[in-house]
Amino acid sequence: MNRAADRDGAFGADAAREWWRGAVCYEIHPRSFSDADGDGIGDLDGARQRLPHLHRLGVDAVWLTPFCPSPLADAGYDISDYTAVASDVGTVAGLDAFTAEAHRLGLRVLVDLVPNHTSHRHPWFREALAAPPGTPARKRYIFRPGRGPGGAEPPNDWRSAFGGPAWTRTPGGEWYLHLHAPEQPDLDWRNPEVHAEFERVMRWWLDHGVDGFRVDVAHALFKAEGLPDAGPGQHEDPARNHLMPYYDQEELHPLYRGWRALLDGHPAGPPGSCAPRERVLVAEAAVFEPARLARYVRPGEMQQTFNFAFLEADWDQRQLHGVIAASAHAMESVGAPVTWVLSSHDSVRPVTRFGGGRTGRRRARAAALLMLALPGTAYVYQGEELGLPQADLPDERLRDPVWERSGRTERGRDGCRVPLPWSGSRPPYGFSRAAPGDCWFPQPDGWAHLTAEAQENDPESMLSLYRDALRIRREHPVRPGDVPFRLLNPPGAGHLAFDRGGLRCVVNFGPGPLRLPAGSRTLLASDPVPDGEVPADTAVWLPAPADAAAPAVASAD
Repeated sequence: MNRAADRDGAFGADAAREWWRGAVCYEIHPRSFSDADGDGIGDLDGARQRLPHLHRLGVDAVWLTPFCPSPLADAGYDISDYTAVASDVGTVAGLDAFTAEAHRLGLRVLVDLVPNHTSHRHPWFREALAAPPGTPARKRYIFRPGRGPGGAEPPNDWRSAFGGPAWTRTPGGEWYLHLHAPEQPDLDWRNPEVHAEFERVMRWWLDHGVDGFRVDVAHALFKAEGLPDAGPGQHEDPARNHLMPYYDQEELHPLYRGWRALLDGHPAGPPGSCAPRERVLVAEAAVFEPARLARYVRPGEMQQTFNFAFLEADWDQRQLHGVIAASAHAMESVGAPVTWVLSSHDSVRPVTRFGGGRTGRRRARAAALLMLALPGTAYVYQGEELGLPQADLPDERLRDPVWERSGRTERGRDGCRVPLPWSGSRPPYGFSRAAPGDCWFPQPDGWAHLTAEAQENDPESMLSLYRDALRIRREHPVRPGDVPFRLLNPPGAGHLAFDRGGLRCVVNFGPGPLRLPAGSRTLLASDPVPDGEVPADTAVWLPAPADAAAPAVASAD
């Protein structure tokens, strides 16, 4: 059966089965995905031309990171116009064409909503800087007088997530809050005008056919009344994020219930777009306490929230066992799926994060099968399916504000945002017709074997592994009434094993091989499993036995 036609025909029925509960979504960072006009910058037309790659891969949805007009102080997460398309990335007509083609292929389209802050060049902030203290224009943001003699000290001790103080003083003497870069002033979400503006923005995007929003820093919109000091150790231990006075405030939840009602009640968009009550809100909430994270996806709030504890876990059985078990339990308590994420535009790529070289590649392949077997939803970041490592960029090409804000001690996130290699033997590997040095970021010289073209017909490639995994995952959906998820072995056992929808996953963390039970039939493995022995750093998918209590391995020797 043609998968596009199958998905198109299922759009109407999905309202009943809630498509987002088991979906796999592919993240596109537009400026580094594919360049159609040859200027060295990825664009919406280039992304549209590459949608067949995603269709063949087998994902269900696409998430586009910001492509609105922006000074690009933080990769487009500093927006100056929320209802337009940046000229270097395309046009509104190009967005409509992208969305229409995605829907034709049965792919839903999510876009970023960035509500915590605007660009410093947004008309609102320009107006605020020109206005005197206490005026309505300033009350859209968080302006405060300073402390100490002459107000020369910041209003409190809050630190930016990018390094340095979270306050910048204006020429008039007041300070404004920015939890990220100074070019990203925080909005005051206790101001009704801010609420009304973002409802307008969401309706605009829904009218253009998008199927939902990934909400940037969804845990940070409201700050504690009185802006109390946060104390030492800020941004050093993410497990304490929910204790910070600028994160995870109670007022977030009524706001998100209102947004969910807006999405559920908004009329259907152009042909092919999601019907009301199929649209999705996804929280980027860096809250590591599972029970508090689950609050974002309670009935009537958002549907998905990224699991950063899983994303940041080491390749360690005990650590992953704890994260998976706690996440599953917390989300089950509110009836929501866990949303698993292995990489993103903000994280070191798995091949590098898990050790680099051959070891990192083996572990990244095993981690992919682990994530895609877990019940719930999953996000795949562009290039993850190609097994790209983190790129080492020259100092002069780094764009991430973390680089400068840290005093050039932290290189930031640019190494995972290098343009994708599509074809050919040297840069720019089919990404663009521009000269390699004119592309968004330079690509390494040694990536010819990692291009999509080089991997296309190689059954042992990372691309083939992802395609096979997504096909088998689709063939083994988790259905209502299935046995509740549980890990089949204790922490510290050296391996993980669990069942999902007729599928059993076994992951060996080593150091020695694991022997599968006699007669086991391998559906998919991240690396060869000779004579029924699963080597270290390898994952294998098997048909789940009729007896759920059947042992996953015959020996741990």
